[in-house]
Amino acid sequence: MIQVRPSEQMRDLGVVQRGAPVLAQRAKGFDLPAEREAAEQAIEGLFSSMERIGQVHPFAKGMGIAAPQIGIGRAAAVVQPPVPGAPAIVLLNPRIIDRSSDTDEQYEGCLSFFDVRGLVPRPLRITVETNTLEGQRVTATYERGLARLIHHEIDHLDGLLYTARMGTGVAPIPIEQYRQTGRSWAYEQ
Repeated sequence: MIQVRPSEQMRDLGVVQRGAPVLAQRAKGFDLPAEREAAEQAIEGLFSSMERIGQVHPFAKGMGIAAPQIGIGRAAAVVQPPVPGAPAIVLLNPRIIDRSSDTDEQYEGCLSFFDVRGLVPRPLRITVETNTLEGQRVTATYERGLARLIHHEIDHLDGLLYTARMGTGVAPIPIEQYRQTGRSWAYEQ
């Protein structure tokens, strides 16, 4: 039986892979409500991709995907929290406006290079300002694992991969080695 690498599997599901120019560019914001239809199409594409990917790979820690990862260079992302039944969080033109000074370092993966995982320091709390489809600005604060997921997706919209946030001299590890760590995101309460 031929083993398909996780990154090949994601590519086959329509996820743009590392090295594609769209992943290294800042995504263009939406002029809302004027570009509502374009924003809705991007969101629909993100939900469709999440559904396809979710049928193939379980995401116990939640999942996110940004428009550049499906080849759309626009500032939209969707995050599915790890809590069963929780509604997805839609991010349009998101901007982090506050972050805690308290950080931690956890392993992250990325659909755009799914064969490795990397230790990434992130703030434990972020406040994000985003647009509604009607053009209103709204803010929300996220903590711990959800803050990590959302920050990761906002980085994609800024043209950054998580490797840009890793410590100096720290390299991603192969997925096979990560699986042997037995670590999921853990936070001291």
